[in-house]
Amino acid sequence: MTEESSRKDWHSKEIDEVFGELKAEKKGLSSKEVDERQEEFGPNSLEAGKGISPFSILLHQVNNPLIYLLVGATLLSLFLGHNVDAIVIAAVIILNTVLGFTQEWKAEGALAALKKMAAPHAMVLRDGEPQEVEVDSVVSGDVLLLETGDRVAADARIFECEDLQIDESALTGESEPVNKIPKTVEEDTPMADRKNMLWMSTNVTGGRGKAVVVATGMSTEMGKIAGEVRSTGREITPIQRRMNKLSLILGFGGISFAGVVLLLGFLRGFDFVEILLYAVAVAVSAIPEGLPAVISVTLALGVRRMATRNAIIRRLAAVETLGSTTVICSDKTGTLTKNQMTVRKIWADWKVFEVTGEGYQPDGKLKDPDGEELDEIPGDLELLLRIGTLSNNARLRSEDDHWRAEGNPSEAALLVAAKKSGIDVNKLRDETERVHEITFSSERKYMATLHPSNESDSRTAFVKGAPDRLIEFCTHILVDGKPVELDEEKREQINGMNEEFASAALRVMAGAYKDFPSDKERLEPEEVEEGLTLVGLWGIIDPPREESKQAVAEAKEAGIHLVMITGDHAATAIAIAKEVGISDSGRAFTGRDIEEMSNEELAKAALEVGVFARVSPSHKLKIMQALKDKGHIVAMTGDGVNDAPALKGADIGVAMGVAGTEVAKEASDMVLTDDNFATIVHAVEEGRVIFSNLRKVVFFLLATNVGEILTLITALVIGLDLPLTAVMILWVNLVTDGACTIPLGVEPGHWEVLKAPPRDPKEPIVHARLWMRIFLLTPIMAAGTLSMFWYARQSGGIDYARTMAFCTMVAFQWFQAFNARSEQQSVFSIGILTNKAVLVGMGIAIALQILVVHTPIGNLLFGTTVLKLVDWIMIIAVAALIWLADEVFKLLKFYGKPAYK
Repeated sequence: MTEESSRKDWHSKEIDEVFGELKAEKKGLSSKEVDERQEEFGPNSLEAGKGISPFSILLHQVNNPLIYLLVGATLLSLFLGHNVDAIVIAAVIILNTVLGFTQEWKAEGALAALKKMAAPHAMVLRDGEPQEVEVDSVVSGDVLLLETGDRVAADARIFECEDLQIDESALTGESEPVNKIPKTVEEDTPMADRKNMLWMSTNVTGGRGKAVVVATGMSTEMGKIAGEVRSTGREITPIQRRMNKLSLILGFGGISFAGVVLLLGFLRGFDFVEILLYAVAVAVSAIPEGLPAVISVTLALGVRRMATRNAIIRRLAAVETLGSTTVICSDKTGTLTKNQMTVRKIWADWKVFEVTGEGYQPDGKLKDPDGEELDEIPGDLELLLRIGTLSNNARLRSEDDHWRAEGNPSEAALLVAAKKSGIDVNKLRDETERVHEITFSSERKYMATLHPSNESDSRTAFVKGAPDRLIEFCTHILVDGKPVELDEEKREQINGMNEEFASAALRVMAGAYKDFPSDKERLEPEEVEEGLTLVGLWGIIDPPREESKQAVAEAKEAGIHLVMITGDHAATAIAIAKEVGISDSGRAFTGRDIEEMSNEELAKAALEVGVFARVSPSHKLKIMQALKDKGHIVAMTGDGVNDAPALKGADIGVAMGVAGTEVAKEASDMVLTDDNFATIVHAVEEGRVIFSNLRKVVFFLLATNVGEILTLITALVIGLDLPLTAVMILWVNLVTDGACTIPLGVEPGHWEVLKAPPRDPKEPIVHARLWMRIFLLTPIMAAGTLSMFWYARQSGGIDYARTMAFCTMVAFQWFQAFNARSEQQSVFSIGILTNKAVLVGMGIAIALQILVVHTPIGNLLFGTTVLKLVDWIMIIAVAALIWLADEVFKLLKFYGKPAYK
């Protein structure tokens, strides 16, 4: 920890005091002083920290209770000479490990992305002369020289500037560039309002300035975020928690059942080796060997489906997390909104006109006060649009029909509004000479340009800027094409319209003009600060996406709480939250409020009000943790550097792919390729379907394994021979089940899943209703298999009897695949052909079973014998009973009412 990192009050000190404490001067440091400070404080870079090795990721993959059980089964099978069993189980372990390793290897990289954001070079004063140096060599006390287009090399205190504007959106969430000033501000001023400070890796969008460096490297605000990213651990996902718990239950159950078998065999006087083999068969039955691989494949297929809906999953196990999400904490700028300023309303000739469309895409229309589209633009309105076009330094660029702005975002919004009215902006600018310009400054709060007049042999100054300033300069207002003198009543009406726009969280700009003689060559500020004629007002905002409103409504209907967390002003946050439907309380909590709240109070505020403004990265983490402490599954969305720690610490972090920084993407679990909040809701829907499919897979596998255990133990209790060998059981568990479970993983959603509330995060993957269903159906499986074994044993040898029992058990799985497609709906109501993959899987399973029974190699490996057609007919008839029983239970609502309607 360096001395500089502990200071937080540079913004509140007089500049001479700042230089004194830094032991620096306005002419810059000497080379000797720079060397000494580099030696003391180190390079101006972000520490990457200790990387995660491939070996540690590999260990993470095998650190799983179910994997331990499978390894134990492999070793035991080798010890007893069951080499085929051992090889197959080992192959399952390897497949699962490789799939998980591939995904996790890509999951680390946030710090590397943070380092890439640092400026490679910086201009500083050293030894009294400007020098371009590598950014790593910048030290506290250095004087930065900043111009438009520069990236700030370190945190610094401004002491001299001219029209300096900084884009801090990636750090604070503020949509508009911030006008910087060298004056001191109050000590408790939030970071986003410290207008005399510069922050590392922000961009200079206008003007120039000088600033003294007060913090470098990990001591900067960016460095603190890097530290939080490093210290914030990855969360284990709900599906991992559920599967780990299930694995422990299955492992304990398998060992317990094997112990029961050994005890019963010992009491009945069986040979020890024979009963040990029997116990191994029971243990193998208890462990769903294919579960890890099938879950990985199911999740991978879900990832592919989500990718087609513009959501890229970066961690395989996180694919279902959105499906169980109870709270979505969303950034405003660039997430709910486009981070593109847009003219929403225009006031001219005492009328309010509406402008449709969003962002910089010039698709939209102008509407009159009655909401009708304007066929012809009125003269006063057209003049205002001309002022906004000509007294303007922004540019619009189109690349592959994607429009972007160069320059001030609000000026770009004025150009877009003009284009929507039908004005050819580029042509107008080319044909209209700019004689002179008074550039915008934070002190003047306006910009003025001088142009030849179209209507007379004169020149006209077009002025745009803050309404409170321009209205003071105006003596007239344009009404129906003619200047009308401004009296006190008219001024009050204009101020009222300004306040009305501002109360709707619109940033208001005013446009005015003044005529000059034709020989006028230069404008002076005092000339445009009197005698202006007001033309109108623009109301500008970074608007919510149209699709955000529908997405918010759907998320609420799904029982999900929505929380907006932004660095923007409270009034803007309240307006956007109301417009998209997050909250209509008219309230917002600020960063100061968050600091004073307990975690319990904070969670209550998040759930009841749901709007937070002027927050810092640490505030986001506190909100997220407060909600998680209450048992919520939290999804955090964002696009900026300031979002990275919260994205990494959330149950699932969702980054924006287009406007998002690399830092946000690398820290996230999911990236939206279209930056569309609505895509999150699609992902929630897909996540619920995926979890439902995982539950179908687990039900199918558990029913198989419980049925096998029940069959084996019952045979032992009633004195029958072993009806199935360990190899046969392994075939059922891996091949037959595998052919049917993967198709179950792509089962489409059959109901409106967003109509149901989120799952209880504490609910196990196998809930009580599912266990009841398993215990109702598995006795049918056991009874049918043992009946066929007993029948065949009466008329043939042990190999024939085991073949009949083996094929019966397999056939039960074919029908179980149909049962598993829905927990509460009949297969006829969801449609037999709605999941053709299940039919294909069953076809493959049937073909493989025929090969096992009717080929010499199958007979050799599995100890089977060839069956007759009548045998197969009997097997199918008996196995179909489990399907008929499940249809009856569904009809009688044994498993409860459908979850989604």
